[in-house]
Amino acid sequence: MTFPKLASFAIIAAIGGTSALADSAISVSDAYAFETAPTAMAGGGFVTITNTGDSDDTLIAVLADFPRVEIHTTEFEDDIARMIHLDAIPVPAGETVTLEPGGMHVMFMGLQGNPLTAGDSLQATLVFDQAGEVPVNFDVVTRDAASGHGDDCDHDHNHGHDHDHNH
Repeated sequence: MTFPKLASFAIIAAIGGTSALADSAISVSDAYAFETAPTAMAGGGFVTITNTGDSDDTLIAVLADFPRVEIHTTEFEDDIARMIHLDAIPVPAGETVTLEPGGMHVMFMGLQGNPLTAGDSLQATLVFDQAGEVPVNFDVVTRDAASGHGDDCDHDHNHGHDHDHNH
């Protein structure tokens, strides 16, 4: 029996991730993604991750129903934002890590004419080294609706941006 990619992730989480989730010291909040233009090839996702445990953990992947999902950080040079692929994001014990515009973020890549639309929700799974799989819904919002979340980089197109996928 074949399952769609997203359904497969949900099944894996239900089978293998339930105990890790129940005992997990990782919590996620404020997950959102900006709506994109119809021609956008990628969209950015942002989330706050809190580790209330006594041991460090690491975000090692994000799973979602897109051709590619990557973790990036943003570096600025001469007022041009350059996206750098990250293999992982440390989440130290007792600390909060925020993925936000202009900094670390999730890239939902390969939109192929299927823009992220305000009011929709993207189901994803954050994968941690210790906590395992943690499901999260990214609410798609307009840039105006995300007040307080200033966007220093525009993921709707590559003008002024260099998405570097080489480490």
